[in-house]
Formats: sequence, C-alpha cells, structure tokens
Amino acid sequence: MDFLIRFSQSHETFRLPEIQALAVIERVDLKIISYSLESPFCIVQLPSEDAARRLVRRSILVMSIHELWGHGPDLNTVHKAVKTSTQHLWSLYKTCSFKFTIDSYQGSRSAEDKVRIINSFAYLGFEGPIRMRGADEEFVLHEDWPYNATLLGIPDPKHYYFGRRLANGARDLPKKLDLKKRRYISTTSMDAELALVTANMALAAPGKIMYDPFVGTGSFPIACAQFGALTFGSDIDGRSIRGDEKKRTLKANFEQYGLLAGLGGMFTADLTNSPIRRTELRYDGDGVTGRLFDGIVCDPPYGVREGLRVLGVRDPEKSPWVEKKGREMYKNPDFIPPKKPYSFFNMLDDILHFAAQTLVDNGRLSFWMPTANDENQEIPVPTHPYLEVVSVCTQTFNKWSRRLITYRRIPDREVDPEAMKARQRRIEVGKTADELNPFRKAYFTKFES
Repeated sequence: MDFLIRFSQSHETFRLPEIQALAVIERVDLKIISYSLESPFCIVQLPSEDAARRLVRRSILVMSIHELWGHGPDLNTVHKAVKTSTQHLWSLYKTCSFKFTIDSYQGSRSAEDKVRIINSFAYLGFEGPIRMRGADEEFVLHEDWPYNATLLGIPDPKHYYFGRRLANGARDLPKKLDLKKRRYISTTSMDAELALVTANMALAAPGKIMYDPFVGTGSFPIACAQFGALTFGSDIDGRSIRGDEKKRTLKANFEQYGLLAGLGGMFTADLTNSPIRRTELRYDGDGVTGRLFDGIVCDPPYGVREGLRVLGVRDPEKSPWVEKKGREMYKNPDFIPPKKPYSFFNMLDDILHFAAQTLVDNGRLSFWMPTANDENQEIPVPTHPYLEVVSVCTQTFNKWSRRLITYRRIPDREVDPEAMKARQRRIEVGKTADELNPFRKAYFTKFES
C-alpha cells in the first residue's frame, strides 16, 4: 500500500533517516517511493494501515501520514487516479462523519477556491455529516507550490496529493521537554527536538540500555527515557550532574517529567579513564557477551569556549606530586581532578573505539560533530572497522555546521581483520588548544582559508 508522509518544514536532512530508524524500531517493512529535500512530502510503501500508524507515532519530524488515494501535477490527474484505484473504498466512508482539508505548502488559496476544489470531489458520494471538529475521517488535499509562489503570482501548485489522514507524528513532544521550562540546563544543553531525534536515530526503546559519556545536564538521557529506555551517563565534571544538589540537578530533570524509572545512574568519569567494562575486539564473538549498551548518544565538547581536556597531567615528570595528592583527596566532594589538553581527532577516535568495545551487535552510536562548511577545512566523517555509517544529517549555521552521525555496531564475524590491522591512532603534534583542535582554530579565525 502507498502512503503519504507529510514532514515538518525543518531539518530536511534528518527526515528520512529518522523514519528509517523508526521502521527498524517498529519492525516495519518500509520502502521509499519518492522523496526530495526540497519538499515535505514523501511517498512510501508499507504493508498496512497499522504499520503506518506505528511508524510515525513517535516521530518528531513527521506531521502526519495519509493513505494515498491519488497524486499528480494537476487536479484532473488526481481525480482520474482516485476514480481508477480507490472506488472500492468509497462505500466504507459513505455514512461516517467527515471533513475535507486543503494543505497548501508554500502557497495560499482563497476561500472561494477552496470550496470549488472541495466540491470537485463530490463524485465520492459521501452522505455522512460534515464535522470540522471530531470527524470520523479527514480527507486532505496537499498542494506543493513552487517557492515564493504567492509573491511571483504563480497560479497553480506543481504537484497535488490526495489521501485519508491516518495518524499524526509526535510533534507536541518537544514542547513537553522544552528547555525554557526545564528546571536545570546549561549553555550547551541540546534542544528538545534534536535530542529526541537523536534518541530515535539510536533506536531508544523499552528494554534498551542507553549511555551518554558527555551527559552534562541530561538532555539525551531524558529523551531516551521518554521512549522507554534505561539510561546511564557520565561527565568529566561532576558538578554538571550534581547542580546545586537541591532542586537544580540532573535527577530533578527526570523527576520533572516523571521519568525516574528511566534513570539508571550517573557518575563522574572521563571517556579515556572510564570504569565502564570494555571487551577486547575480536572476530568470533557472540554479539552480546561482555558488551553492555544498546545505544550511545552524545554531543561531545567542541573545545571552543575552552580547550578540550581529559584527566591527567600535562607533564607527569615535572609534577609527580599531583598524582599523590589526587590519591589522598579524591573522596573530598570539593576535589577537582587535574586535566591535560586533549586532541580533537583523538577524541573522535576514542568515541568510536569505545562504542566498538561496548555496543552489542547492531547497537547504535549517534553523536554530534562540528565541521567547517568550506570544503578545504571540512572535517571528514570518522570511521572504524567495527562500525558502519548509517546516516549523516547536517544542521547548517553560517560558516560551520554540525553533523549527527549514526553508526551501527557490526557483528564480529562481518569485520574485515585487515582493516583493523591497518587502523592506526592519529598522532597529534602540539600542546596548545588551537594546535590540538583544528575546528577551534578555524572557528576563531572565522573559517578563513
């Protein structure tokens, strides 16, 4: 069966990967028939109405899904398609209450035009009462107009889609988790809409264990818990987790949304010095033993406000007393462990390697990475022999962008041993924040080539 998905008018590169991820979660056989980044309309093939409803019920970027009755470049083509392929369905809706809606994307219609177009569907023969609120069925004519059609005086849309509305997406969910109403946030908290999209990409769901190694105030774990997952997180700075230790804490955010059941635990740790158990990478594993997480979601620090740091001492030989002092004071709640500069590229390598060691087979890593828009300064998508790139979605700003990159953990038996042997950790030369972070240096030089 063919269905029409009506997307929201935002985050175009995220739309398709999100519904493809949801098809995996819902175990729905999804086939994309037609889609373009320039249009919010997407025709898909699904096995049933029930599958269509399940596909979009937790989608953040889908506005609605419709049983597609006909489409074409003009109304005559649409009418012909409806009469040819759906006449056997008309009797099902002959006596129920109904309403007709016209959705004009990038265009507009006068009230008289709308009435005329709606009346052109009179051959459907519906005899039930018309109800603008609470109707049993809603039939929608979507119009896809050219850009600036009203200003340019373009008389007609470039394409029409007609169908029966089946279900809406979860567009109201970001309002529930809106940062403006959240008890505790920081300057780098991810907005609710994109945090929820990230959770969808990582396949967060009941029975899944999700982890954020840069948890901050908990935007990603909250989004994953909203979809039923059990969440864990860590941060190099425990103060971001503890907050004021009263009402403004990470735990208080979970309490605010009634999601405490999804809060597994939060702890202070650095990704390169983590207490999380990691398994040795091999080629004959069973896909589960020794690996813990179903998904990893994170927005690593970009190192712009301050250089990237990890636990450690820049020069242990010159400061041997630091380690000794740390062993004596680490239980002190006011103790702040020493940190040393960290390479941006090493951070990316470490995230991927950590995911390869801790994700179960087909588990997902979804993380955000900044890059310059200038192709000469663009940071390539990092790779790892045990991880397959599923999607790369881009949010563009002025001279830079950030990507949401999603990977799938490949089963051991599918990994190329030679690729792993050839993989070498990048050796970074430099000591300052700019020397170790090309994005930071480009950011402060305004991305000039």
